[in-house]
Amino acid sequence: MEKEFAKVFDEIHPGFFEQEYIKERPADIYSDEMLLELSEFHKDKFSPEVPEKVTFGFYEGDIDKLKEAVARVEENWVQFFRENSRVYCAMAGDEIASFCLIENFGAHTYANRTTRFGGPGCVGTVPKFRRQGIGLKMVLEVTQILKEEGYDISYIHYTGVAPWYAKLGYRTVLKWNCNGFKR
Repeated sequence: MEKEFAKVFDEIHPGFFEQEYIKERPADIYSDEMLLELSEFHKDKFSPEVPEKVTFGFYEGDIDKLKEAVARVEENWVQFFRENSRVYCAMAGDEIASFCLIENFGAHTYANRTTRFGGPGCVGTVPKFRRQGIGLKMVLEVTQILKEEGYDISYIHYTGVAPWYAKLGYRTVLKWNCNGFKR
């Protein structure tokens, strides 16, 4: 399975390990690639509690306000949030509490079939809203959206918080560092 997904990884992210920012990472830092078979995902098995004032939905507000929230979490991600980006958010009143992109990674041959890959990307929670279940509930909602839209696999790319995603059933299929995949 890992070897088969490594082929899909290379299709989705050609030349990934040749990028300078990847080659410059310390060799002792590993990241995970995670998958969740959406046919096995059942939203009702999970019930992260969040504050009552928090609502979830597609972001329709000012792009600059969104970019400010993203910058409070990870400055390098701001470049990925554009006017036409598909963004899902948790809102606490008129404040962005948590956000993520909903990404389409295309169709690839995986597990001997043509498989549609989508996933939440650049998942972040603004510091003052952390440790309240908001981000996890947002990823739960996005995973359900992907399932309803007919994706076969929800894919988490480049994460350092695998145990957090595992709470929803995601599993690590590859680990990598600046030198490539861990064997």
